[in-house]
Amino acid sequence: MASYQQAQQITLTVNGKQFSATLENNATANAFKDMLPLTLNMTELNANEKYAELPKPLPTNRYNPGTIEVGDILLYGSSTIVLFYKKFDTPYSYTKIGKIDKVDGLEAALGAGNVKVSFVK
Repeated sequence: MASYQQAQQITLTVNGKQFSATLENNATANAFKDMLPLTLNMTELNANEKYAELPKPLPTNRYNPGTIEVGDILLYGSSTIVLFYKKFDTPYSYTKIGKIDKVDGLEAALGAGNVKVSFVK
């Protein structure tokens, strides 16, 4: 079945490298896109993700994805954005925001520590 809603694209910039991402067609992704442009200081966690607190809470529709995929952009709670750079199984629940389209070089760009990430429409 064809979707009449065009996929929404955003661009993430990490250490000078750009990645395009496709946003979900949901209230969370729409509210996130309304915050853009946004630059966040993202904190390293568990050697598989970067996270940051958003300026304000977003609507949520939590579910447990079971497996996190490389490039997933998810919301933890109502105001923590998480960018994943490794695939792993999770017991936690998240709300989908979007996914990075091509993840080649994502882990290298994010590096081992905290990093500044810019999100633009």
